Amino acid sequence: MGKDTNKSQIITIDGIEYKYEEFNDQQKILLEHVADLDRKLNSAKFSVDQLQVGRDAFFGLLKTALETVTDVTPKE
Repeated sequence: MGKDTNKSQIITIDGIEYKYEEFNDQQKILLEHVADLDRKLNSAKFSVDQLQVGRDAFFGLLKTALETVTDVTPKE
């Protein structure tokens, strides 16, 4: 992510706007932690979606396989 040196970056928290360059070092680090955790949460949600679709697909295959087995009647 490139930074525009001509324009101040505005951070909005709870409806209040802050200028990033006015943050102290601790506030900048905390903001980076929050941003990093947001990225990780989004990535985890994406992974959960993929896992759920995969699980649903395998469950569907299992149900189909069970229907195939129950359709077979024993010969007498």
